[in-house]
Order: sequence, then structure tokens, then C-alpha cells
Amino acid sequence: MSQVDALWLQYKEKDDAKAREQIIMKYAYLAKYVVDRMCIRTSNVMAYDDLVSYAVIGLINAVERFDPYRAIKFQTYAITRIRGAVLDALKSMDWLPRGMREAGQEMTRTMARLEAETGRTPSDEEVAAAMDVSIDELGRIVTSTGQSAMLSLEELISTGEDYSSESGLGNGSYGGIDPSSSAEAQERKRLLAKAIDELPEREKMVVSLYYKEGLTLKEIAEVLSVTESRACQIHSKAMIRLNGKLSRFVDLMLASA
Repeated sequence: MSQVDALWLQYKEKDDAKAREQIIMKYAYLAKYVVDRMCIRTSNVMAYDDLVSYAVIGLINAVERFDPYRAIKFQTYAITRIRGAVLDALKSMDWLPRGMREAGQEMTRTMARLEAETGRTPSDEEVAAAMDVSIDELGRIVTSTGQSAMLSLEELISTGEDYSSESGLGNGSYGGIDPSSSAEAQERKRLLAKAIDELPEREKMVVSLYYKEGLTLKEIAEVLSVTESRACQIHSKAMIRLNGKLSRFVDLMLASA
């Protein structure tokens, strides 16, 4: 039996507080690891240290709820919990000015409308023209509202049973109700896959590298030979597009139910 296995046994079977503390300390690095891999802009509302603090809360929650006798690695389980804790904290804060939030909602609706009308993904120029804004202004809206779109998307694709365990674009595992047991969850995952497949190639690549491969925005920027801020903007645009696509798919699904 490894030292870590012994600690889990000591904590779970004997409720040993010292073993619990040692486990938390051993995996404390996961808090920063997760925060560093999330496309989140720090601000006066939520500083980097605050994000890490919420991540630590998620880690502690993961330690307390983890079943070491299940066939899953703790790191896999903990990462979804930590990510969920950070997203829940962000979701509870209204950091966007009302005007910018409304602009973001208009942009999402415009993208969805143009796509429905043309049968293809609209260009930035087409979206800007439809909104009667400049390309630069459209870029500012994307940058400012992408994070909000990401949170909306995370909430939209969750089953509602255990939000923190369902975070990560529907790739939740362990805890709550297994998404595979829910027909609705399966349908939403299918629609999400369809929406991702319809993204422009560069946005699709960023989504794949970010969520499937686990690359940071800095690493993705190097792959694409762009700046980190540009990689984050591409990610934000993908989240906005996916949010609009999935919302439209879900509306159609509900209308036909």
C-alpha cells in the first residue's frame, strides 16, 4: 500500500484530521493548476489570489467527498470540483456593466440570427455591420463578455444535479448523477458536439486544445503563433458562438418536445 493510499484509509475509515490535512497539502498544487488553465481575466472584482482561494475550497470539498474505493483517480475528480468551485464563485458576481452585458447578449443573438439566415458561420465584419459597430468595438465586446458566455454555456450544458461536478464543457465525471444515465444530458452533449463541429477551424482548434488537451492560453498562443490575448479572444468568441448555438438547439428541442 502506498503512502497516499494509507492516508486515504486513515482519513476515510478513522476520520483522522491529520491525514485529511496531509492529503490536502499533497494536492494543493491542483488549485493553482486549474486556475492557470482557465480563461479568466482577473480584475478588482476577482483577483488571482481570490480565484486560487475558491479553487482551494473546491479541493477541500473534493477531498471530503472523494471515495478512494471507486475506480477513478483523485486528480481527475478533484479538477472538476475545483473548476466548478471557481465557476460558481464567478457566476455569483455581476462584474459586467449593464451596457456591456446587453451588448454581449445582442452579439450572441446577432450571430445566431445571421447563421440561421445564411446557413454558415457569419464573419466578424458581418456581425459588426449587423450590430452597427466597428470591428474594434466588436473585439472589445467579445473580450469583455466572453467570460460571461463561458459561464452561461457551462450552466446550460450542466444537468442541474451537481453543477460543480459537471463543469468543463460537459465532461463531468463522478459525483451527483452520472450524465450518461440522463437522456437529456446525452442529448445536450450531442448538441454541444454538433455546435463545436460547426465552429470556424481556428476556434474549433482552440476549444480542442483548451478543453481536450488541457493546454493553457499561453501554450495555445504558441501553437497558433499569436499573442496570448489573441488566443483568449478566440476562445471567448468560441464560447459566445457555442452559447448561442446551444441555446438555439435547446430551444428547438424544447419546442418539439
